[in-house]
Amino acid sequence: MEKERQNPNQVLKSYSFSLNDATTSVLALETACEPHGGRCPDAVFMCAGASTPGFFVEQDERSMREGMDNGYWVQAWTAHAATTRMVKSRSRGKLVFVSSILGYMSFAGYSTYSPAKHALRGLAETLRSELLLYDIAVHILFPGTILSPGYAKENETKPKITLKIEEDDSGLQPEQVAEKLLDGVQKGHFHIASDLISDLMRSGTRGATPHNNVLLDIVYGIIGWIGLVVWRRGVDKTIVNHRKEHEEYLSAQKFFGEPQQTSE
Repeated sequence: MEKERQNPNQVLKSYSFSLNDATTSVLALETACEPHGGRCPDAVFMCAGASTPGFFVEQDERSMREGMDNGYWVQAWTAHAATTRMVKSRSRGKLVFVSSILGYMSFAGYSTYSPAKHALRGLAETLRSELLLYDIAVHILFPGTILSPGYAKENETKPKITLKIEEDDSGLQPEQVAEKLLDGVQKGHFHIASDLISDLMRSGTRGATPHNNVLLDIVYGIIGWIGLVVWRRGVDKTIVNHRKEHEEYLSAQKFFGEPQQTSE
């Protein structure tokens, strides 16, 4: 950030806060505003999140709740704090969420991650409408694979079948995704895609979401109408072919236990 400094009066700060609850999220925002005379931010980018892939049958209450905490609440609490501050100060600002392409669809391995990313879309869709009351803009990014330390970490627990489905995904560098995000915000796009696949998913599941570009969205929709069906069938076939190996994996984990005795 120092390299991008435009003048000596710019204040560049970084802080570390837990964003898992409303109180600390409010405190984090207040602390960030303090060096700027308490002025409300022009834009709040909510990028926090984490993924720990695994099979649904292996999850427990803790891991499932952590999935929603890490994927949804860490952004929802900040959004609430920022919205409240903007409205009270009559500020016109921007809320920028980061979901995932898995907020449009999902597949094996992401049962604790994808639901939170779908929930973020639901929140953003609601706020895009409601915050028109205050002239506050809302944007949400749906990136694919980002080649980050977080991605390397999630690969440590990622099931083989998930890795197989993703094997042709080359991913994007964080800087590339950041450029796509900033470009989409500057163009006023609500749903922001990071690559062609994200655009196809966006157009194919757009619902009542505003178009980014009517003509391009029609083209994406036509391609997706055929291409996404082929892709989904391929994924389903890959998963079905993995059944035997998956059963052997669960047996090795002693998941099935002793067979139950039936009474006559």
